[in-house]
Amino acid sequence: MALILNEFDSAHDLTKAFAKRIIEALAKAIVEKGRASLVVSGGTTPKPLFMVLSQIDLAWDKVVITLADERWVNASHPDSNEKLVRENLLLNKASIATFVSLTTSHKDPQDAEREVSVRVDAIDESFDVLILGMGEDGHTASLFPCSEQISEGLNLSRSLSAIATTPATAPHQRMSMSLAKIVNAKQVFLHLTGTKKKAILDDALANFSELEKPIIAVCQHANVNLMWSP
Repeated sequence: MALILNEFDSAHDLTKAFAKRIIEALAKAIVEKGRASLVVSGGTTPKPLFMVLSQIDLAWDKVVITLADERWVNASHPDSNEKLVRENLLLNKASIATFVSLTTSHKDPQDAEREVSVRVDAIDESFDVLILGMGEDGHTASLFPCSEQISEGLNLSRSLSAIATTPATAPHQRMSMSLAKIVNAKQVFLHLTGTKKKAILDDALANFSELEKPIIAVCQHANVNLMWSP
């Protein structure tokens, strides 16, 4: 498998080209099977992309959107990825898309792994488009190198598509897609901006193991399109 670099002069150029590529992939899926699936990530980087996507013509009523990971908080909490998506992507023309949450009423996310796995597997066996980010520690989704659950999260034989994680270096318990579910997507993208993040990624790929920098595991088991601008 490979990491394929798509480099742009500016974040604006990246957003414009990336949105076009996502819409084309979703439209193709709708033509081929009557529906499409889109998995997004949280953070500040995708917000401009979400806003652009929300304004593009597409049969959004045939699109199901979910998250690569979620903090185990209420959907109204400032740290909620669902809140981010609802306020920046599920607007305008995209307001009619279906959203599938990764949270449940369970107090402990470990008790919700099976329910969330059934939920995400019902969306699509193989997601049409899946977009990841990366933290400065090399984590992606909520597969943190500092969590006790990292080995199981990277286990390609894991039967459940979701895994609860508790990072030691970040707030909140989490629910994450497993590596197996992530790399099974038809198109996997890594969305990064800034020279610092690119240097972290290059260093990770050259000098670390997948347990130390989990983003490596994704690149080793899927063709990953890196969408990057300085």
